[in-house]
Amino acid sequence: MLPQLHLEALALSVNKVWALSPTFRAEKSDTARHLSEFYMLEAELAFVDDVKDVMDVVEDMLRAVATELQTSSVGQELLEARAREQEHEGASISHVALAQRWQGLVDGPWPRITYDLAIQHLKDAVAQGKVKFEFAPGHDEGLQTEHERFLAESVGRGGPIFVTDYPRNIKPFYMAPSTDASTEGQAAPTVACFDLLVPEICELVGGSMREDRSPQLLRSMSEHGLQATNDTPEAPGGSLQWYVDLRRYGSVPHGGFGLGFDRLLCYLSGVSNIRDVVSFPRWYKRCDC
Repeated sequence: MLPQLHLEALALSVNKVWALSPTFRAEKSDTARHLSEFYMLEAELAFVDDVKDVMDVVEDMLRAVATELQTSSVGQELLEARAREQEHEGASISHVALAQRWQGLVDGPWPRITYDLAIQHLKDAVAQGKVKFEFAPGHDEGLQTEHERFLAESVGRGGPIFVTDYPRNIKPFYMAPSTDASTEGQAAPTVACFDLLVPEICELVGGSMREDRSPQLLRSMSEHGLQATNDTPEAPGGSLQWYVDLRRYGSVPHGGFGLGFDRLLCYLSGVSNIRDVVSFPRWYKRCDC
């Protein structure tokens, strides 16, 4: 079960909640950015009406972290370590580039672009010969790692960038539909969501508004094939009946996000492989301890 769903229940009681907990994913991803077990910082906020408010929380939080890091002893030690590595053996990132990375988090506001505009930007870059991708950008295929990296470098100018309003069919069932006028006329129904992309790491944070209306939630669950198991007239939500019941007698607008904590450590420390910031990393087909 997703911790996020349980956090939604708590948020409806006490307004703002968060959890830092281990997450497990059985994915065949064997890259420097992926683990099978990692820590996720998740937060849920009740009484927010717009996904922009959730993005503001994420931006303010990470800016505060970067600002503190710039003036802390830990930050100075990281820069000195990168300088020594560069001098003796070559570092994955120089101390100058690392300091610029932190400043990129401090500077703002961060660019925000819809998914449709992001896809068009990628297609235009290919047509103009600015870049070649292994996977051609397409609306229904989603953003590949190479696409996210290019967006962070080009639109984000080497810093963070929010990509918003992804197509409904490639996002989870619990996301609310987009309400922003800028999404009207897009190729497919979209949801009020975002991914925060940063250079090298790519996706760092994902968030959305949550569907708070019971009929619409049930319809979305059906579209995602989540009502087939244990579905009865008495319990139309099946094993997620408790989640549906949160809306049964009325709910409130709410949203939240999940941040890959280990990826954040990689980005802030300038470490190129996520396995090097985890004490006992576990990844695809590797669970040594």
